[in-house]
Amino acid sequence: MNLADQKCVPCRGGVPPLEAARAQALLAQLAKGWQINREGHIERLYTFKDFAQALAFANRVGELAEAEGHHPDLYLAWGKCKVEIWTHKIDGLTESDFFLAAKADRAFEAGA
Repeated sequence: MNLADQKCVPCRGGVPPLEAARAQALLAQLAKGWQINREGHIERLYTFKDFAQALAFANRVGELAEAEGHHPDLYLAWGKCKVEIWTHKIDGLTESDFFLAAKADRAFEAGA
């Protein structure tokens, strides 16, 4: 099943972050552009032809985040929106982070 078809599972804490090998395997299933940053979060910069399209995408990702109960950090600027995802409760990555990333990719491909 595609990562984007999975439902995010709320983290209550008390669980370890994904091991590096599992995180890399899930990262390989995402669209190009995703990376694991220095903080151990996944992030991708999406580019658009103008501010309005970047804003529309940020709003769509926000709607997805609310529906999933899993909230990324969004950085909006003219023609770009960076999405940064991690599970705040454990300050690390869970599978749900990759599910949300795949949903953001799907929104981007659909022309959010």
